[in-house]
Order: sequence, then structure tokens, then C-alpha cells
Amino acid sequence: MGVTGFRGRVVALAVLIATAVVAVLVVVSHVLLSQVTESDANALARSRAEAVAANVTVRNGHVVLVESGNEALDTVSWVYADGHLVDGIVPGGVLDRVDALVGSGRSQTVTVGSDLLYARPIVLEGHHVMAVVRVDLTPYETSEQRSLTMSLMLGGISILLAGVVAHLVVGRALRVVHEMAALADDWGDHEPGRRFDLGVPRDEFGELGRTLDRLLDRVDNALADERRLTDEIAHELRTPLTALRGEAQLAQLAGHPLAPAFVLTEVDRLNAAVTTILSSARTRIDGGTRCDLRAAARQAIADRSVELAVPADVDVAVAAELVVAVLSPLLENGLRHASSRVWITARVQPEGVVIDVLDDGPGFDPAEVDRVFEAGVTSGDGHGLGLAVVRRLAASAGVAVRAIADGHGRVEVTFPTPEAIT
Repeated sequence: MGVTGFRGRVVALAVLIATAVVAVLVVVSHVLLSQVTESDANALARSRAEAVAANVTVRNGHVVLVESGNEALDTVSWVYADGHLVDGIVPGGVLDRVDALVGSGRSQTVTVGSDLLYARPIVLEGHHVMAVVRVDLTPYETSEQRSLTMSLMLGGISILLAGVVAHLVVGRALRVVHEMAALADDWGDHEPGRRFDLGVPRDEFGELGRTLDRLLDRVDNALADERRLTDEIAHELRTPLTALRGEAQLAQLAGHPLAPAFVLTEVDRLNAAVTTILSSARTRIDGGTRCDLRAAARQAIADRSVELAVPADVDVAVAAELVVAVLSPLLENGLRHASSRVWITARVQPEGVVIDVLDDGPGFDPAEVDRVFEAGVTSGDGHGLGLAVVRRLAASAGVAVRAIADGHGRVEVTFPTPEAIT
């Protein structure tokens, strides 16, 4: 329906343009032809009047017409001398107009029905002589009508051809789109990694194919990222479950009850992971939220031994749950590697509020600092989600996270401010 509608609109536009062009050409040609035929009729009338004037003379004081042997002039010309008809018979249908032309005494042209009347004074000493000639306009009108009819017929054929050609050309062009759509459907079921790969674009459809290839690449990368995210989340959720199962099996073999504290710790760890995933998903859906950064940082610290140096009344454009989800694993990572101290600082920058999670441990290896947030690179049994998942969840809300190798443990988190977003 969509393609058919598009083709129909293009064909209709082509027909409309062709109709407008044909209409202009027909009108212009008809006007030009009318001017030409009018000029020809006037020229014929003048030549006849000159032929009549050449045959008029005065004999014995009377105006007479010298016969020239041209009998054709006798039926279309009349000579008046001193107000009286001296040659020719004027038809009754034009008698009044001929009398008016003679009475005017000057050159004049009028149209009566399908006849053109032309009056011309003839200079003869002592006499007032007028020659009036008639030109039948019927042949000219017939020629104009035939020309107009032919022009309309040719114009109609041109409009029809324009519509047919537009339909064929657009259909052929859209065939490429149909083929691309069919290929895309087939790839989606069997070969999702295939691309159109049309080469260097030669027209708009080639550019469309290249754009779609890039879009498919981005979709493929997004799907790969989602698969990696799923694997990372599954790994993080499996870790506390595996620990619980192992401890339970050891306790069963040893005949000792499972320690409640250990069970609660691992359950809390599992609950924190699930809560972080849900909170992050809701944050991405809701959007447009804000929270007090200091209060959220306190919530992330909870009962951990972490120093806080974040100024009051600083808002960030993310939900408090996401701040906690990002900072908690970073704090756990810092506590695992710190010698004695972990602390948080904050500074307001034009691009947002920068939070530094610092510890006095050995810090990150400069050679590995870019891979810290990759799955499987970090080690330890920290609570909540791993650093790879943390960075992915942060990026989904426009939060930047990066590790800095400066001799101590330092992770920099940049939260957007409401002012920066608006």
C-alpha cells in the first residue's frame, strides 16, 4: 500500500506537470497561430485593395473601373465614388457596415461574422473614392480549429505517455527497494550478518543501501552488547548462588548447619544485584529525573568505612538508585584493594559533576587501565554487579565512568546536571 501510494503520487505529479506544460504550449501556439492568420488576412485584404485602386481612374469626369481581367476581385471588392457605388454588388448582410466604412473616409478594418472588411481611400482629383474589399475568414478559422484539435490530441497523448513513462520508471526504481526488503527479511531469518553491500552509491537508492548497511551494523553491535550484558549479569547472579550451593554442600557433608551470617551475606549480594538491574532499567524508562548527589552518595556508602567529601545542594540529572548502583561496586572494589582508606570527593565541572572514588591501594596498572571495565578482567568477590556491568548501566543514563592510573586507586564518574541537559 505504501509503495503503491508513493508510485501513484509520483505518477500523478508527472501527469499534473505534463498537463500544465501541454496547456501552456497549446494556449501559446493557438495565440501565435491566431496572430499569424490575422496578419495573413489583413495582408490579403490590403493587397486586394491595392489591386482595386490600381484599376480606378477618371474618364470624362466620371470615376470608372478599368477592367483588369481579374474576375475574382469583382466578387470581393466594391468601389464607391462620391458616396455612390460604381462597381460591384454589396451583399445585404454587410451593406450597413460597408456604408459606414465608406462614410468614414479613412482606412479601416472591421470583422463582420466570418468576413473581414477593409476600406481604403483612393486619391483622385476632384472625387472622393473609397475601395472596400472582403476577405473570407472561414478557411483561416477552420485552419485554427484543426490546429487546436491536433494540439489537444497531441497534448493528450503526451500526458498519457508521461504517466506511463513515470509509472514504468518509478516501478523499476522501486523494484530495487522491493528486492532490498526481501533480502532483509531473508537475512533476518537465516543470515543476520549479511549486508546489501552495493558498493559506491550511484544514485539515491545506493545511498539508501549504504545507510541501511550502517544501521544494520549498529543494530548488530547493539544486539552483541545486549548479549554481553546478559552474560555479565548472568555471571554476577550465578556467583552468589554458586557460593551458597557450595557452602550448603560442604555443610551437608560435614553434618554442620549452614552459617546464617554467610547465607544472609550472599542473599544480600544477590538481592543487591537484582535491585541494581531493576533500578537501572526503570531509570532508563522514566528519564528526566534528578536527585541530591550527597544524599545518594551516603546511601551508597551505607555502613562502609568510607569518607565523604561531597558538597551539599548539588543535584544530578539521574535517579538516586542509579547513583547507588554505580558507586556501590566502585566502593567495594576500592575497599578490597585499599591499604587503609577509601574516600569520595566531588567537583563541579562545565560538563557535569565529577565524583572521584579513591583508595590508597596500589591502583590500576597503566597497561590495563583501559580494560578495567571489560568482563572477566576484574577480580575479587565484591558485592553487587561487576565493573563491566556498572559502566554499561552508567552509559545507558549518560553517566561516564573511567579508571585513572595515577599510583593509587581512582575511578572518575561524571554525572550530568539538570542544567547541562536543558
